[in-house]
Amino acid sequence: MTDPERERAESAARQAAAQLTAQGVHAVALTFVDNAGITRVKAVPTGRLSHAARWGVGASPTFDVFLCDDSAVTSPHIGGPDGDLRLFPDLDRLTVLAARPGWAWAPADRYEQHGGAYAACQRLFARRMARAAGERGLELRMGFETEWVVAHAGSPGPAPGYAATGPAYGMARVTELSGYLRDVLAALAAQEVTALQIHPEYTPGQFEVSVAASDPVDAADLAVLVRETIRAVSADHGLDAFFGPVVEPGGVGNGAHLHLSLWREGVNLCRAGDGPFAMHRECEAFLAGVLHELPALLALGAPSPASYLRLEPSRWAGAFQCWGLENREAALRFVTGAPDDPSGANAEVKCFDAAANPYLVTGAVIAAGLAGIEEGRALPPPVAGDPATTGGQVRLPTSLTEATDRFSGSALLRSALGDPLFEAIVAVRRGEAELYEGVSPAAVAAATRGRY
Repeated sequence: MTDPERERAESAARQAAAQLTAQGVHAVALTFVDNAGITRVKAVPTGRLSHAARWGVGASPTFDVFLCDDSAVTSPHIGGPDGDLRLFPDLDRLTVLAARPGWAWAPADRYEQHGGAYAACQRLFARRMARAAGERGLELRMGFETEWVVAHAGSPGPAPGYAATGPAYGMARVTELSGYLRDVLAALAAQEVTALQIHPEYTPGQFEVSVAASDPVDAADLAVLVRETIRAVSADHGLDAFFGPVVEPGGVGNGAHLHLSLWREGVNLCRAGDGPFAMHRECEAFLAGVLHELPALLALGAPSPASYLRLEPSRWAGAFQCWGLENREAALRFVTGAPDDPSGANAEVKCFDAAANPYLVTGAVIAAGLAGIEEGRALPPPVAGDPATTGGQVRLPTSLTEATDRFSGSALLRSALGDPLFEAIVAVRRGEAELYEGVSPAAVAAATRGRY
């Protein structure tokens, strides 16, 4: 960051801090998400926000090689006790936390001590990829679905005590926890988060909330904010919120599906074109690039050993490298939307889950899509029905090791991410694969379901 940028940030933060103080806010949580998908935090008193905006807050780079159990590995560029970074709050995203009185939150960008951008900052990577799309005249609108399971807090035993046992997608489950769901929506609304819908999902105690699409960095910010809001409201209701890929093996897990649409000059390229299902050819090439790169992208979007307990055929998880119109078994689902809704057409990547760092996901998907445009890719024929029974489709990687092998061989993702971030991700993935090697599925699920 330049000195003038720091001075402007300090001035803006001083004004923001005065407003926060008047609202009874005493502390601001500054968060970033590491390569294991864990949201890490440094918090400052409200009166120190202007200092943080000018000078940053110190944090070790070693967090980028932490595993989900808080142990650490090392990589060629990152690892060990040496070094320090500066966390700078994004004041445009500063939010008073409705479910945590006295607290506010802001996502942080990470910079080197000398002021240069930190090469392994995942949020800066997402911004860089969004900028690359913008330089081509393209705008990405993205949004994550958040799925979670609620259980009575501190439930003993390997299986949680589910807080709602009504039927899948059933109104009975809403009735059981109507006050809880009301408070989730109220907290999101108070934070100016536009929730589109909230409903029960398949697994006992499981719910989903989706929010309005926004730019790629903001979509990732919202994924963090929504999850922490749900976690806070759950705690106030005596509940645990589990966002891990699976709560119990053998069942349907928690996804974090990514919806995206591609726009140029205010026109949604997912519709009114001459490509498949009326998408523009540019949109087709973008989606074809994403589909082509999915086996490698899986190491980012399904980054935990537990992810592969979820990613099973015939569970609407997207276990096959295929696409289809409104096909919930395809890894890439195309949605045409209502004919008179210009923003309704979009694509959904179904194979991703909440163990993922959302900034890595949005940035890497853009990188893959832009490569598809540059290479002039076309989508293969769409798939109808369940590919597990119709046959003929390629299965996505079935283990973290396999996905990491595909990722480590991707020249495209290495170039987009840069060596320091790329190598740190590989080290973390291999470290977690080794950490849970030989561990039973039940133990993997129990160890990871509450970590994210």
